[in-house]
Amino acid sequence: MFENAFIGRADPPDEAALREALGASCARWEKLAATLERECGITIREWSCYSRKSGWSLKLKRHERTILYLLPHRRGFRAAFVFGDKAVAAVREAAFPPGILDLIDGAQRYAEGTGVRFEVNSAADATLVRRLAAIKIAH
Repeated sequence: MFENAFIGRADPPDEAALREALGASCARWEKLAATLERECGITIREWSCYSRKSGWSLKLKRHERTILYLLPHRRGFRAAFVFGDKAVAAVREAAFPPGILDLIDGAQRYAEGTGVRFEVNSAADATLVRRLAAIKIAH
């Protein structure tokens, strides 16, 4: 089960702590964040922590709008999105793997939208994140 690598910390992780926690997946994390900045116009990387029990996450924002979150855990990370109804419809119309559609179908709905999280274990997963970020931006 996913457990945030930075539960209980009062301050956001620095680069050394992030590298240590992510291990080999740190390069994938950094490449994905840099690619999203370049391709999707991400302008802000902002650490946030809603409670010490949940740990820290990195918000990737386009100006003031949060596009996605990167959630670090030991030796890996997850991507998390909150999609509005138009974005959910656009994901359904696009050619995404059934696993992504299953995640959306089973996702928790909040007032601000449908929350979707998944593990980023490969270049193919990073490509899905990039495609989903583009849909989020467009809708």
